[in-house]
Amino acid sequence: MSGAFIMIRVDDEAANAALAQLVEKTEDTLPIMDAIGASLVLSTQMRFEREEGPAGGKWPQSLRAKLEGGKTLRDEGHLYASITHRASTTSVEVGSNLIYAAIHQFGGKIEAKNAKALKFRIGGEWVSRKSVTIPARPFLGIDDGDRAMIVDAVADALGVVQ
Repeated sequence: MSGAFIMIRVDDEAANAALAQLVEKTEDTLPIMDAIGASLVLSTQMRFEREEGPAGGKWPQSLRAKLEGGKTLRDEGHLYASITHRASTTSVEVGSNLIYAAIHQFGGKIEAKNAKALKFRIGGEWVSRKSVTIPARPFLGIDDGDRAMIVDAVADALGVVQ
């Protein structure tokens, strides 16, 4: 992942304690960190399927999905397909290298800068607007299932019976 990125830290005592124990007791943590990253990518992609954020709230439906059908944030599937991970011996990063990932994650206003208006196609029609406001549709983050998966993966790697 290069370019802009979004960082979300796991603020979960059990998951962080498990990861600290893994780093302390295991010589090569990269395989388990890589497995955790792959699981988090899958979990993120499942949120796209359910059209909901890591906190469980449904995303506001996009105008394109309302007018044309289909799923929000899944018109051509580029954002969904761009979700990837990078693992190191002490951390896992999950994200997208697409420049528009952040506006969908956090929401915001897009304004025309080098032209009088933004021009785009929606519902089969060309429209022009000075600005558009994109609501937040968080897709990156850790949900309760992810927290449990991290703790379970570390426990399995350490041979701990839960």
